[in-house]
Amino acid sequence: MPAQWEAHRTSGSTIAAIATPMGQGGVGIVRLSGPQSLDIAEKLFVPGPRFKGFKAYKLHYGWIKNRNQQILDEVLLAYMPAPYSYTREDVVEINCHGGPAVLEGVLEALYHLGAEPAAPGEFTKRAFLNNRMDLTQAEAALEMINAPTQDGALLARDKLQGHLKERVDSLRDSLEKLKQELCLAVDFPEEDLECLPLADLAQRTNSAVREIDQLLKAFEQNRVFREGALVVLAGRVNAGKSSLMNALLGRERAIVTSIPGTTRDYLEEAINLDGLPVRLVDTAGRRPTRDKIEMMGLETGRQLISRSDLCILVLDAGQEPAPEDLDILEEISPGKLVLAVNKQDLVSGTPGWVQDLKDKGLDLVHTSATLGHGLENLTRAIRSRILGEKRPQATSSLAPNLRQKTALDKARQELLLLADEARQEMPYDVLGVRLDYACTFLDEITGRIVTDDILNSIFENFCIGK
Repeated sequence: MPAQWEAHRTSGSTIAAIATPMGQGGVGIVRLSGPQSLDIAEKLFVPGPRFKGFKAYKLHYGWIKNRNQQILDEVLLAYMPAPYSYTREDVVEINCHGGPAVLEGVLEALYHLGAEPAAPGEFTKRAFLNNRMDLTQAEAALEMINAPTQDGALLARDKLQGHLKERVDSLRDSLEKLKQELCLAVDFPEEDLECLPLADLAQRTNSAVREIDQLLKAFEQNRVFREGALVVLAGRVNAGKSSLMNALLGRERAIVTSIPGTTRDYLEEAINLDGLPVRLVDTAGRRPTRDKIEMMGLETGRQLISRSDLCILVLDAGQEPAPEDLDILEEISPGKLVLAVNKQDLVSGTPGWVQDLKDKGLDLVHTSATLGHGLENLTRAIRSRILGEKRPQATSSLAPNLRQKTALDKARQELLLLADEARQEMPYDVLGVRLDYACTFLDEITGRIVTDDILNSIFENFCIGK
């Protein structure tokens, strides 16, 4: 544990919070953690029949009282003694009915008896401070909560189990060993000791860089599972973009009329495409205009297309591509483009211009938003372009988050400088400093070295009861 956090760990306070989302529900949980957890709970808990005292990791049936010692609710209470709990402190969880009035009444009673309100993420923060988990596992808990799809949850699961920590620790240990071998003569100049040959140093440094590169590659590969892929519907007015958006969402989200230019700004909705989280955006239809508001909407659409992971150019099957469509084809690389030839139900056969686009090797799907035809093919095309038809693989699932990636980038840069300085035959003690810096950046990932600012920035994003 970082030394600066020892005082926090031994403060002796007992915290309490509602651990389930606010609102009405079948079950709500109030969580206590700290040395007084059981004592406080005992003062409010009225046990049911056949109760023979609290047993660890068992559910106890009974009732809970409010601060006025009135029976408030019928509950199940669980006691998890230290150190075998989530926080490595004594933990009590009270399972109540999930109404706000009940949960707030229980929480008010706990505060009245001496429990303190938990800060955002304080339960997980205590788990980290008490060495139950490292910082990558703490962050993985938040990623698990926020995962938009099951694939995203699987990515967080591997880190929650400590696999990223093991990978980073292994890399750090190899650098630490390299530092020890770098030059014993620096520490023992009176001895005739042989330093590590520069060729071996370069080889092992490059090996460490390659391992970091694998983790950085996983960050980019799995970014869409954390953030959602940005998929933009574009094209000229009245091509059916809004209808196609509604069809993919399965509900009426965008206003659809026969009047061109209905969408003047942009609409964004989240959608799960077979495990792929997508931020689907409907942009204003392109056409010549002098309307300032519409021009602003068109410029916003261009910016969204430039930032997108994929652009779906929606074409009207009954009309040849307009100059506005051709402009979009010029703006976007084929690898980030899927053509949706919409309103296919209104034409017979395949128009010649469609075949011309196919001959150019463009990814093209026939759709009818009105009838729902071609939507499965369009979904497959979206997944194929973004993922290459692949789900997250075990070899790439240890994807760092942005904070961890930044630290990896810094460690990688130190190793590259080390290799360059080794080629310049810099002194061994100077080269050792580079290894020290690289190890420090790796320690920031796991939390061996951590500052108040880093810790607070992580846990302030948690909900109160986690």
